[in-house]
Amino acid sequence: MTPQSHVALPIPSPITRGFAGFGRVARVIADHAGGLGVLSWQVLVSIVRLRVRFKDVMEQAYIMGVQSLPIVFVTASLAGIVTSQQGGYQIASASPRYLLGTLVVQSVVLELGPLLTAIVLVGRIGARISAELGTMVVSEQIDAFKSLGRDPVAILAAPRVIAGIITMPLLVGFADVIGVWTGMISAELSADLGREEFLYGARLFWHSWDLFYGLTKAVVFGFVIPIISVHMGLRTTGGAAGVGLTTTRAVMFMILTILILDAAFPPLMLQ
Repeated sequence: MTPQSHVALPIPSPITRGFAGFGRVARVIADHAGGLGVLSWQVLVSIVRLRVRFKDVMEQAYIMGVQSLPIVFVTASLAGIVTSQQGGYQIASASPRYLLGTLVVQSVVLELGPLLTAIVLVGRIGARISAELGTMVVSEQIDAFKSLGRDPVAILAAPRVIAGIITMPLLVGFADVIGVWTGMISAELSADLGREEFLYGARLFWHSWDLFYGLTKAVVFGFVIPIISVHMGLRTTGGAAGVGLTTTRAVMFMILTILILDAAFPPLMLQ
């Protein structure tokens, strides 16, 4: 009696597609993570070796910081007003009214100030950097820099990263002040909460660590936004259509990264 040969059963196509899709996603994530790591190292080397011009940093700081102040002020004002009005509605009958000051200050300083400012900078600065560098790539300006012996990272990437790290905490500080002030005015007008009561509630549960926590978020976001936008811009291909596609992907990438980092901060720093 001859032994029967065993025939391998075919793997169902949904399982095959699932593993193939997982492999593609893992490959893309690894590719971008490696590229961001290499770019971050090159930026660090350029800074340490003093290859970055102070004039370029100040120019980018002006674009990122001073020119972003109006939209940051508007966003922070609306955040403070909305938080105050919704908080007043929720605690009107169940809690002491001065807790509204605590709610507004904690919400703005810990969460809304850094997060909304970062999202504003993603739309205003991140998209601009990706489109600008993407255009330089497809028009071969980056290759011209390299052919002349000039380092594109030191000229284009490092000044933007330094400016982001410097300006983001300053913008968040302004956003915190504006958000708390508008929240206090809104509480006085809509909830009939005096400024003394509001400030009493704000001081009651205030910790100096809260400000450090919010500014730490700002520094991290100030690094993430320019480094991702530069990374995506330098990988642009395909002409004008490629620039648009890269800019869209860069904005999505930055917002997703900021939200993931924002979710990671509380267990790391508030426990």
